[in-house]
Amino acid sequence: MTDPAAHAARAAAAILAPDLGPNLPAEVEAVLAARGTRQRPDRYLDPVSLASLIVSVATLAWTIYNDQRTRTPDPPASSIARQVRITLQDEDVSLPPGSERITEVVVTEITRQARPPG
Repeated sequence: MTDPAAHAARAAAAILAPDLGPNLPAEVEAVLAARGTRQRPDRYLDPVSLASLIVSVATLAWTIYNDQRTRTPDPPASSIARQVRITLQDEDVSLPPGSERITEVVVTEITRQARPPG
């Protein structure tokens, strides 16, 4: 079975790499491979933590997407992104500057992954 959150994290890393560093896709792969073996950082400031942020946002966005889909067949990306931001704020996660763009790119990829081809 495919993992839409992992696919979205990979796609987002590729999109964000020109701005956040060419190693970002490899760092996201490392975080995906290590899932469940370490704790989420409190601050997402170094590149590996940015990769962790991307994976965390993708996982959270996928969960939110599925939850919203029970009420709306095709929930808008803006609604998912807003809920991701609210959830991260509620958890007192310290985010780096530019995290809004990371969230937007990841959520766009989540909704793109969730749509059937065609």
